[in-house]
Amino acid sequence: MLTDLPNVLTLSRIAAIPLLVLLVALRDPTADLLAAALFTLAGITDWLDGRLARTRRQLSNLGRMLDPIADKLLVGATLMLLVGFHLLPAFGIYPAIVIMLREILVSGLREYLAGISIGLPVTRLAKWKTAAQMGALGVLLLGDQGAAILGIGGFPATDIGGVLIWLAAILTLITGWDYLNAGLRHLIQPDPAP
Repeated sequence: MLTDLPNVLTLSRIAAIPLLVLLVALRDPTADLLAAALFTLAGITDWLDGRLARTRRQLSNLGRMLDPIADKLLVGATLMLLVGFHLLPAFGIYPAIVIMLREILVSGLREYLAGISIGLPVTRLAKWKTAAQMGALGVLLLGDQGAAILGIGGFPATDIGGVLIWLAAILTLITGWDYLNAGLRHLIQPDPAP
């Protein structure tokens, strides 16, 4: 049901996107800090909604559909903000491209496999990929000026975020390849006779 707490948390990630866009567009250190906090909170809801759905036995088809959509919208919007406002470190656009392409690939693959009633479960490594990705994007949103607002001036948020986004991209490639191989096994099977 739409009003179950896990689904409300999932929908909150989608609802956070316009506010995130506004905060980043302000180009102000305090707004950067707030954007990083909002993104971090949204990332926590990604973990929390699944946990609550399982423990409360509130698993639903709506939740299974909305959760990956909310994740991809949040990550995609954040990557576009980081690229559009030049907030990525040198060469940071390359891991951003890898992350976006993998998200599109896995979404398309899941859609196809769902059409033939085959699921593509999330792997443990994919969960680590998500954690690295969320950490990288949160730190990059914070930026060096946002870190200074926290009183940790000299904290190289952009450099640390740059390392994390490359780590996320490597994990993205590995998990994308794993999912592609799993999907290809179903794609190369001959069609059943009509």
